[in-house]
Amino acid sequence: MLRFVVFNGENPGPAFPLRHAILLGPDGIGLGTDITLTDDGLIASRFPDRASAALALQIPFDRVRDLAAQPDLPQLGALTLRTCLLPIRERPYLLSLELARHRIMLFLNKLEDWALFDLPAGDPIITQFERARQTFTEALVAERSGQHSSDASGSHTVAADRLAWRSLALAIDAGEQLALRDAARDILPRLSGQTYQDAVDAYTHASGEKPPPNVPIIVQNHLGVTLPGRPVLGCSVSPARFSEALQRCVANACDFVNLPMRWIDMEPQEGAYSFAGTDRWIEWAVRKAHLPVHAGPVIDFRAADVPEWIYIWENDYETLRELVYEHVKAIVTRYRRTVSRWTIASGLHVNSNFRMSYEQIMDLTRLCVLLVKKLQPSAKIQVEIDQPWGEHYAHSRQSIPPVLYADTITQAGIPIDAFALRLTMGTPHRGCSTRDLMELSNILDRYAALERPIMVTACGAPSAAVRAKEDGPEAEPGFWREPWSEHIQSAWLANVASVVLAKPFVLGLNWADLADAPGAAPSLGLVNADGAPKPALDRLASIRKALLESRSWINPN
Repeated sequence: MLRFVVFNGENPGPAFPLRHAILLGPDGIGLGTDITLTDDGLIASRFPDRASAALALQIPFDRVRDLAAQPDLPQLGALTLRTCLLPIRERPYLLSLELARHRIMLFLNKLEDWALFDLPAGDPIITQFERARQTFTEALVAERSGQHSSDASGSHTVAADRLAWRSLALAIDAGEQLALRDAARDILPRLSGQTYQDAVDAYTHASGEKPPPNVPIIVQNHLGVTLPGRPVLGCSVSPARFSEALQRCVANACDFVNLPMRWIDMEPQEGAYSFAGTDRWIEWAVRKAHLPVHAGPVIDFRAADVPEWIYIWENDYETLRELVYEHVKAIVTRYRRTVSRWTIASGLHVNSNFRMSYEQIMDLTRLCVLLVKKLQPSAKIQVEIDQPWGEHYAHSRQSIPPVLYADTITQAGIPIDAFALRLTMGTPHRGCSTRDLMELSNILDRYAALERPIMVTACGAPSAAVRAKEDGPEAEPGFWREPWSEHIQSAWLANVASVVLAKPFVLGLNWADLADAPGAAPSLGLVNADGAPKPALDRLASIRKALLESRSWINPN
């Protein structure tokens, strides 16, 4: 059994609800096991045949004792964090201490990965990190003072808990600053073309041959691919909402427009397609705005995206496969003259609605990609990874861990041009819990190791707090720094865009939704339900302007 102590006040006890809690094995793969929070403050889980595991869960820092009263600590919000891999033992671990241990380890790893280990000792980021590390050491010392105790705390002390929480808060804030410092250093060389030229020179030196012009470059001992040109910004638009005001918003803030093409919208009744809403946006984008058009996901089996009539065939894979083939063929054939990039499939590895075998998931992925290649050889094709941290695998062994799914696509030779990562946070759905900037940067690096370009799709955060209608482990998705508002949404967009677009392997970023629908949640739009632009729209436009002018907008402090 793996157990963790939580203090509430001076004694062990539940200080906050247990939300988004899963166990992780090696490589961050979720373990299917129940996790409970007892009245005496113990988080406990049993799992068989495992020597070690890590715990991931949401930490609402505004409810952690004493942190809010310390003026030198930043507001962090409610973030999903994790511990290191820990061996099973009888004595429970102190949760705060293990969370701080992992964060300090991650910071040190990223110093090396991002070649920032030569920052001077007097740098504000290093100074704050050293405070975090020193406080962590003090927590270890305070913990030892209670080792001869045998009460419910497992010999951990409240002093150690208090110091560990402080260390964790300092380390998270220092990590976010480090992620922005890395982005600020990398963005200008990328925009000027120097990063790509350096990759070309390194490739030529290593191979003795110059690569073809304007192709992704893979250089030994460099993370991921290096892409030519600047990254691009776009936004998904709903076929149901179309107006001159929305057109102006897209034209001012975006390099491309993305049409979702949900199956339920495109073919609400079997054999009866509805193209009108999509046609008007594409006609405007191509003829008037002269913007590239991206489309998809075309195949997405999430419950909100599939029509009711298709459930008749959910247990008949051969018929379902034929329906997918005909649907992809109809959509791509109609729009192959106007769409330049297809997100052809999304989240098939999650396998939460239409249950398929591993072989069927990979077969369907291959079918969709090869069909687009046949119908539109010039198109760029990407497969979208939903829940990129892999929470779904802890709840369903019929799913595929996301990195394994992506790696299998690569190893199987399925000819995609990029992987797309969904990075929606702050909405009450599995996989959408809020994470900090360093963790976000880290997950991008993890997928970059697959040596394919990355497009960040469905990127978004709400402009108001959103909760599920029914309470549950995913009901509260957390928030970044402060409760979600239009101001925080704008700040989140600016910071996330900084981290994402500076990566040389990232093609661009696509915001999840242009406009809120009247009365609809989760407020991900850049325009509210009344048609008024939110601050995030101006922020997106200003970032695009900076990209066009090859200048930085990133403030690393």
